[in-house]
Amino acid sequence: METRSVKRKKKKKEEEANWFSVEEIIKVDRISNLPDSLIHQILLLLPLKSAAQTSLLSKRWRSLFLSLPDLDFTSIDDLKNPKSFSSNSIYKVLSLRNHRDSNNLRSLRFRAAITFTSLNSLIRLAVTHQVQDLDIEVTTKDYFNFPRWIVTSQDLRALKLKSSQPGFRLPPSSSILGGFQKLTSLSLSLVILHNHQPCLSDFFTDPSFPLLEKLNLESCFGLKELKVSCRLLQEFSLKNSLQLEGLEVSGNKLQKLKVESCFHSYSEKSFVKINTPNLRTFLWNSNAVTSSVHFLDKLVCLRKAFVKVFWLHQDLNSQTQSLFTLLSGLSNSYKLQLGNQSVEILSSKKGLLKNHLLPFHNMRFLELQTRFNRHNVQTLSCLFKSCPMLNILTLKIINDQTSERRQWDKDLWDMSNSEIQYWESQTYELESFLNHLEFVEIHGFLECENEMSLAMFLLRHGKALIKMTLRSSFLCRDSLRRQMIRSQLTGFSMASSKAKISFH
Repeated sequence: METRSVKRKKKKKEEEANWFSVEEIIKVDRISNLPDSLIHQILLLLPLKSAAQTSLLSKRWRSLFLSLPDLDFTSIDDLKNPKSFSSNSIYKVLSLRNHRDSNNLRSLRFRAAITFTSLNSLIRLAVTHQVQDLDIEVTTKDYFNFPRWIVTSQDLRALKLKSSQPGFRLPPSSSILGGFQKLTSLSLSLVILHNHQPCLSDFFTDPSFPLLEKLNLESCFGLKELKVSCRLLQEFSLKNSLQLEGLEVSGNKLQKLKVESCFHSYSEKSFVKINTPNLRTFLWNSNAVTSSVHFLDKLVCLRKAFVKVFWLHQDLNSQTQSLFTLLSGLSNSYKLQLGNQSVEILSSKKGLLKNHLLPFHNMRFLELQTRFNRHNVQTLSCLFKSCPMLNILTLKIINDQTSERRQWDKDLWDMSNSEIQYWESQTYELESFLNHLEFVEIHGFLECENEMSLAMFLLRHGKALIKMTLRSSFLCRDSLRRQMIRSQLTGFSMASSKAKISFH
């Protein structure tokens, strides 16, 4: 039989044995025994500065850092020392990479205030290491030319070049033939075009960009005309090219086209030509209406279209006709969103709208932004008529000082009201629209005559209506008046037994 003292000594020996085994486990460096590829994955999860600090551990860790396949100098977050990685530091890191690891540089990203000479040296070194993805944002003291080392690279797959200020110049189209042979994605920002090079009609073509799939151009100063015709291109975005007067886009594989803040300088010869039969998304945002629009092929695959334009008050007739042509070209769209001035422009030529706008047989979702005054009630009716299969209608009413809207008279809500009379006269022409409309949402609902008349009309004749949501932009002070108006909306017989009204 063991005494208590013997048991205590035995327990102490077991604890010491366990402690030594734990200490031995701690001393084992299991991370260093991992393969290089797995350690690279771990280092890539760290900010670059933290990854660089591991190079102090040993020669192997130094080699691991210098052979990282992805170098992202934009991940550094040091508020006390924002210039912790200068262009010289980036150059040094690239210079120390071994030649045997040169083909492992998949991507390089950095942002810096830099001279053109230093920038060209960095790019040359990155190209030497066969970089595939290059993302650069620089600030220079003067305009600089497009780095020639980028053009000659046979390994580059993706390029993003952004100049914060003052910008860079593109090379002549003749000098890029044979270059960019493997480039699939290109993004250029703050491009300065010479006076003798305002047109890029033969720059973005198949001989120069045979594999290009994604193209993004932003802030192209001096650009007058642009033609893009790359057969493999799937996405094209153009933004902030204010002096643009002509745009031509063609490509059988293009699926997404986005043009934003262009055509701000009026020209009688401004034009848009689009030949993209497989386009699925069309975004035309904050552009002036051009003098002419041509769709060379029907957009039979179109799913989503967004149009927000403004007009320049020089030639209203041609601009109005141009907008009609634009909307007719989008007639196969499943979803359409129209900005405020689009509705206003259409309202200036009601007869032309009624007779020339093609029907949107495929459309199921329509969103309209409008001031909703007397001048565009007929325009809304024509648009509804053009959407016979519509299921969802969203109306965003702009309430400002320029809106001419009368308050709803709660004592005159029957057929004697002129607004109600107009909508009732459209019942036959809107029969298909009323038989398919299921959801209605009105934003900025202030119980004025226009929106009250429309809401009552849709409730009275919408046979498929499931829900109507009325959202006020601010709280009404006269809560009693609002309650009476709500009672009017819910108090008469509705065409749909499923219809519900929701107030917000």
